Amino acid sequence: MPRPRFNRILLKLSGEALMGDGQFGIDPATVSRVAGEIRAAKDAGHELCLVVGGGNIFRGLAASEQGFDRTSADYMGMLATVMNALAVQNALEEAGIDTRVLSAIPMTTICEPYIRRRAMRHMEKGRVVIFAAGTGNPFFTTDTAAALRAAEMGCDALLKGTSVDGIYDADPKKVKTATRYEQVSFQQVLTDDLKVMDASAVALCRDNDIPIVVFNIREQGNLARVLSGEGIATIVQNGSE
Repeated sequence: MPRPRFNRILLKLSGEALMGDGQFGIDPATVSRVAGEIRAAKDAGHELCLVVGGGNIFRGLAASEQGFDRTSADYMGMLATVMNALAVQNALEEAGIDTRVLSAIPMTTICEPYIRRRAMRHMEKGRVVIFAAGTGNPFFTTDTAAALRAAEMGCDALLKGTSVDGIYDADPKKVKTATRYEQVSFQQVLTDDLKVMDASAVALCRDNDIPIVVFNIREQGNLARVLSGEGIATIVQNGSE
């Protein structure tokens, strides 16, 4: 069945999506390409807001497993997301897109504090809003932050840009016979532990009836194709089998 057209979307980008072929950090050419993807979606009439992860710079959970205090490590990871948000903002503005970064951790010298009504107003004015610093709280992932902001902004869907073209019943990079789902229910994602997003993010989207669309952000032009219903992706929604 054709996917519905979504007007207002939240795009969740992993930090790794900004690395390009590198193993760490931010690749300017890759960030510029992603900005082009976002511009194409905006030119097609969609309203966009973003949450960017920080795994290309620092992972709080991984650091805590190596001896860091978990709370401090998570705050360090949140600061990494701010760096990524500023990089994406720079690329978007070079592409001619008016953009605002709103951080859950106040740092007014470089970006605006997150205030829901302010974020809504920016979107009403046609700006792309980038939410940084996760939820502002340790022990919560940027997946959960994305689900939370999607609900707060009244988004029609949460799009998760990854390095694979959807959700599989096994890791397609390791299992050649893995089968891709076209549609799947929130309950099956949780029951089968399909590793789309963390369980709290999936449950939050389920409870607010916000579909999750998983697609390959690394493929040129794929964001606009997926939004038009033509690209390859998996949609997670209530009532899907």
